[in-house]
Amino acid sequence: MVPLDGDRIGFSTSSASGKYKRLRNNPKIVLQPSDARGRVRDGSSPVEGTAELAASGDVFDEVRRKVRAKYGVMVPASKLFNTLSRLGRAKSPYADVAVIITPASSS
Repeated sequence: MVPLDGDRIGFSTSSASGKYKRLRNNPKIVLQPSDARGRVRDGSSPVEGTAELAASGDVFDEVRRKVRAKYGVMVPASKLFNTLSRLGRAKSPYADVAVIITPASSS
């Protein structure tokens, strides 16, 4: 996740992912700090908010630029591993959607 303007944060996902499909159908989210494996941080509190999906435009470009700046070489490496893991199966888009999270307190 990368910080955007105000309290908003963003990340990229695939339009073929379950995450994208769930957010497309219901943009309400509950966000809570966790580690890379999804284990919730002790003492943290959940925050409600909404998700906006963007497949193009200024906010999409901003999220992609900030993800590349934050994660550097991990972005092309992740894309390579995604491609290799899909060999022999249907192609799946990589990070073609930006998800912008706005906490309820900022709405």
